[in-house]
Amino acid sequence: MLQHAVHYAFHFLVIGIIAYIFDKKNWKKYYLVLLATMLIDVDHLWAKPIFDPDRCSINFHTFHTYIAAAIYLVFLLIIKNKVLKVFFFGLLFHLFTDAIDCLWSNSWELSVLL
Repeated sequence: MLQHAVHYAFHFLVIGIIAYIFDKKNWKKYYLVLLATMLIDVDHLWAKPIFDPDRCSINFHTFHTYIAAAIYLVFLLIIKNKVLKVFFFGLLFHLFTDAIDCLWSNSWELSVLL
């Protein structure tokens, strides 16, 4: 129960804090951009079963792979547009949140990181 609360707090509340820190004046705009990064989860739709509480998303779903993360990082570093920069940061933060969930549920071993 606590794991799910933390997971969704990161996906919905923490990104609000991040948006506010990024731009106090336009934080709502950036919050919406960060919320849009939830669309990354569309790749869950072609998994069988669509939802498996014991499955780790990292390196299983297409947009949750290490290769995808590397692409998001490259775009984050090279793009100058603030909105797109926040979007790619949000994709990486989404993966970070999912990785925490994987570690918490023990469906992903720490040795995978090394």
